[in-house]
Amino acid sequence: MPKLGTAAGTLEVLRKYDFHFQKKYGQNFLIDPNKLEAIVEAAGVGEEDCVLEIGPGIGTLTQYLAERAGSVIAVEIDQALIPILSDTLSEYPNVTVINEDILKVDIARLSREKNAGRPFKVVANLPYYITTPIIMKLFESHAPIDLITIMVQTEVAERMQEGPGSKEYGALSLAVQYYSRPEIVAHVPAGCFIPAPKVGSSVIRLTRYEEPPVTVKDEAFLFRLIRASFNQRRKTLVNGLGNAEGLAVTKAEAAEALRTLGIPENIRGEALSLEQFARLSDLLCQKEAEKKGSSDPQTKKNTRIERQEDE
Repeated sequence: MPKLGTAAGTLEVLRKYDFHFQKKYGQNFLIDPNKLEAIVEAAGVGEEDCVLEIGPGIGTLTQYLAERAGSVIAVEIDQALIPILSDTLSEYPNVTVINEDILKVDIARLSREKNAGRPFKVVANLPYYITTPIIMKLFESHAPIDLITIMVQTEVAERMQEGPGSKEYGALSLAVQYYSRPEIVAHVPAGCFIPAPKVGSSVIRLTRYEEPPVTVKDEAFLFRLIRASFNQRRKTLVNGLGNAEGLAVTKAEAAEALRTLGIPENIRGEALSLEQFARLSDLLCQKEAEKKGSSDPQTKKNTRIERQEDE
């Protein structure tokens, strides 16, 4: 089997198996050896590492990873690619291919079963259409992962690094920066792929924090608040939060919390930093907890008892 990562090697495999690209999976295979080496180098893969690769395709990047890593777990959703991977990776006994949807995989359990519970290094060429769900899955699962090196649409990579005040700054920026330190390490032109996508790609390295840069009482509430803040970007934060479904915050409560933090009431979500969102989250989370407590039947009963005793 030839070394992949070139147009000739890739086309040979595709013709051999009469492979047809599945648009629904966003398949684009990298054919530039220099870019492949750059990805592996950026991921800092060594012989002690177990790499979790998402979407190996025909095994192009997998071959490069297998030559550096102790082991590679490659998760591929497309059943049609499994026999091809068996062929292209036949010379790499340290590779395990799993035919699954990564969004349905229990990554923590996979770590226990395949890597003795030690952290994975995640490396992937992510399909554009599902980039954000996969990134959030990796973070929110709290599975043992210390480094994520992924190739994504350049616009998305830039969004992950953006700070307050930018039009590109949003919920994804805040989520990525809560969990990790993002750094774009390479740009990959469309011509480096078969088939060529319509936009350029970038490799971004997300170095996982041991502890988030901000502390909050309720992480889940923080991200509900952040999503609500950007659902209607043109509205003020007060209006956005007051109208958000699934967030028990009134406009008056949002305005009061902003005043408490010394933030103008007419501000939009894109102007707040991660630290400001964390402080706002704690104030509103406490307010939500108080409202839930006052509506709890046992709380109401205790309140009635206290009033009777006072009388």
